[in-house]
Formats: sequence, C-alpha cells, structure tokens
Amino acid sequence: MDLQSVKDNIVVNVYHIDSNKKVPLHKHPKHDEVFYCIKGKGFGVLEGSKKELTVGKAFIVPAGTMHSMESESSIYVSSFLIPVIE
Repeated sequence: MDLQSVKDNIVVNVYHIDSNKKVPLHKHPKHDEVFYCIKGKGFGVLEGSKKELTVGKAFIVPAGTMHSMESESSIYVSSFLIPVIE
C-alpha cells in the first residue's frame, strides 16, 4: 500500500448547511466519507435512515452509499473523503 498516495487523495472540506439549503442525495463510488459536526445540529441521511448530528458526533458513509445532510436550523461539519483501498 502506498500511504503517500492515500494521503494525497484524502479530500477535506468544511460545510455550512442552513435550514434553506437542500443537499441532494448523492454517492461517492470510490471514497468513504466522514462528517464531523463542529457547530450546530442536524441529521446525516443514509439511504432512508437519519442519524442526529450534534457537536462532537460523526456520521460515516461507506463508498457507494446514497447520502445527504439536513438541518432544521444550522449545522457546520467537516467532511473527509477517504479513498477506498482495494
């Protein structure tokens, strides 16, 4: 396994999802995604089920799984796309 290649292919983002924003269901075929709540509260949606997210909690999405985010007020999350190693 080439660890440098894995490090180079991790994508890090920070998102603000307010009550007016609609995040469409989508998937990442070759990346797992981890959402970590840094402020506010909301929900991670995973193929029909919801997981509550509050500060300090994480939501993990396996590669190829339809997912989305929802918030009734406002939520800030860090997102990490991690390549699947075969």
